[in-house]
Amino acid sequence: MVEKAYKFRFYPTPEQENLLRRTLGCVRLIYNKALAARTQAWYENKERVGYKETSAMLTLWKKQEDLDFLTEVSSVPLQQGLRHLQTAFTNFFSGRTKYPNFKKKRHGGSAEFTKSAFKWKDGQVYLAKCAEPLPIRWSRQLPPDCVPTTITVKLDPSSRWSVSLRVNDTRDLKLKPVEKQIGIDLGITSLVTTSDGEKIANPKNINKLHKKLRLAGKSLKRKTKGSNNYQKARLKVALIHAKIKDSRLDYTHKLTTQLIRENQTVVVEDLAVKNMVKNHKLARAISDANWGELVRQLEYKAEWYGRELIKIDRYFPSSKRCSNCGHVVEKLPLNIREWDCPECAAHHDRDINASINILAAGGAVSVCGARF
Repeated sequence: MVEKAYKFRFYPTPEQENLLRRTLGCVRLIYNKALAARTQAWYENKERVGYKETSAMLTLWKKQEDLDFLTEVSSVPLQQGLRHLQTAFTNFFSGRTKYPNFKKKRHGGSAEFTKSAFKWKDGQVYLAKCAEPLPIRWSRQLPPDCVPTTITVKLDPSSRWSVSLRVNDTRDLKLKPVEKQIGIDLGITSLVTTSDGEKIANPKNINKLHKKLRLAGKSLKRKTKGSNNYQKARLKVALIHAKIKDSRLDYTHKLTTQLIRENQTVVVEDLAVKNMVKNHKLARAISDANWGELVRQLEYKAEWYGRELIKIDRYFPSSKRCSNCGHVVEKLPLNIREWDCPECAAHHDRDINASINILAAGGAVSVCGARF
């Protein structure tokens, strides 16, 4: 059984949009009030407040006269918002993320509905306190005999509505085994270089709309903050960002699916993308390349389809090691794309040599669990 989420666009009626916007506003308010309460309790009394305490606070907030509008929306998304806050703090205390931030209205927002807050009937979604089904644009069908377990409604900064249906897919998705194995070197000029010598170009999605985005950003700066013209200009900027994000994600999905389908084993480097984007000269190019999302998709798709993904240590000198004799050169600046080995005189393309070494290191990890 595989847990999947299917995302669709939908176009709510005026009544549905009014209810959903109020729901998102209440979720954002409760999240921010709970975050403020937990922060205040720690700094003033060194007291840790958890989900149980914030849930009790929510009950009291609903009884306040100035917050009685909280009872007009479903209580489930409010409770789920508190659970998400608890998850954010758990990740913070474990060192995986930074301290939770307050939610902002201009970022849109989301509301999560569990089984008790929606109804799935005749292939349609009925949310709590909403008489009509959501007018979803069904771009594809859910797997047969699959019923959503959780539904998340989201409004993005460009004012587009989407709904995500989480289902448990009981189908056997494993593909037939194949012989092929590849190592992958991720880059900027060539997004992917494989150990068999193939180079897949980086689409550089942000460059295609960079001029349009820059002009829209300049127009936004000239507007008075908070005015109607400011909101219109902000929406134009958000729509351009959304178009860039959609094209980047679409390309990444198609590429990762192809790599998983054609290869039994895929070997990649365990890159620290968050640290790499601290280099301001390369930050935009690295972010646009979408390395982190590419590896993440390879990971879960390999699990779905019965393939093997191997990650090797990020400090393994894949570029500086000669794939012919194993000699490691002391320095190899980024501007050097081809080099000759001083030991065996073999001529190397930097990226292809790195991908061959990555595949070899992945084989050692798979066979004996070696670390590099």
